[in-house]
Amino acid sequence: MRVMRKKNRSFIDERQKTYGVGYCSGFYGDMGSSSVPCFKQAEDRYGQAGLSSLGTTGEDAVTLKRQQGRFVVANKDNYPAKASEINNLITKSLEIQTSEFVTDNAANHEDLGLTEEKANTLVKFFKPDSSLLTGVVGGKSKELGQGTYVRLASSDAVYVTPSMPWLGGTAMSYIEQELVSVKREDIVSVTVSTAGGEYTLKTTDDGKGVMLENVPAGKKYKSSDGDSVFTALTSLRCDDVAKSSGDLTFDKQYICRLKDSTVYTLKIAQKDDKTYAVCEAEFTDKTPVMIGTKAEPEEELKKKEAKLLAQENAIVFTKKHQGWVYEIAEWKAKNLIKELSDLIEDEEKPKEEVEVEDPNSIKPDETAAPTIEEPNAVGIES
Repeated sequence: MRVMRKKNRSFIDERQKTYGVGYCSGFYGDMGSSSVPCFKQAEDRYGQAGLSSLGTTGEDAVTLKRQQGRFVVANKDNYPAKASEINNLITKSLEIQTSEFVTDNAANHEDLGLTEEKANTLVKFFKPDSSLLTGVVGGKSKELGQGTYVRLASSDAVYVTPSMPWLGGTAMSYIEQELVSVKREDIVSVTVSTAGGEYTLKTTDDGKGVMLENVPAGKKYKSSDGDSVFTALTSLRCDDVAKSSGDLTFDKQYICRLKDSTVYTLKIAQKDDKTYAVCEAEFTDKTPVMIGTKAEPEEELKKKEAKLLAQENAIVFTKKHQGWVYEIAEWKAKNLIKELSDLIEDEEKPKEEVEVEDPNSIKPDETAAPTIEEPNAVGIES
């Protein structure tokens, strides 16, 4: 196997790098004499859909494709993908540096872990006609010294990269898993409805604590458990997502009301020890915002701006999550559907006072023994 040492050089020609959705450049197949079409060149040739899809392979294979101007995760019913993660994948691919040429004989690929079946890393980028645009194949670590064997998916030439980035991840890695994140101090009340009934938690008058409305007689509120329910939406994430399914029964509900009149509603279903939720938001303050021609105080303008922003956020939230079902982790889901019985306990009965008896006292059913005088006793006169 022939090894040719060269100074570090990127698979990517930095002079051609561009930014945006088509963010990419040429991957070199032979350390510089020629290159496959860069993403920007592909866009010039094929239009704005130059990069049509991309994907990773292996046990956690992911396929991302362009749909209506943005990328979606094909593995998850075409759920919208996070642009930041796609840019991150492309950026890492662009930044791969090579330090040695190893071989251009494809017969050596299997020993180096560079066949598509044995590769540790395989990322491909495709054109609109599904033909390969370019790709990265990462193999075994170098036997002696540092480095990893790497080649382009479109080339047999093998190189050593001093630092091979992690280009894997599951389908959920490309999805925004945080569903809702509200500030605790913005929550006014939370209402939970289950088969066991309905209850409402709200902030105390000083705004620092949480109280349970209509505590049953003879019971008292368990504040520690109530706090977990009250703050469930301060950070709610999903573990999985899918299109709405008709085989789920959403018979539980969690409603969170905020100070700015935003109301988040989660309808919840359980099946096979898993919990699922559908989400929506509504801005309940229907009073129109009037923008006058006369000058208004800055504080008043800020209030109106905040109201319009909250109203828009509710619309965007509902539109984003409409038609999707999210799987919620068990440890978090339990706080969305906690029964009233889990938030209350019996009041402690007052302890009975125990009287301490005087050892010299006489009980009612006892009589004092009569005094018997000694007949031979001698009295002493003074």
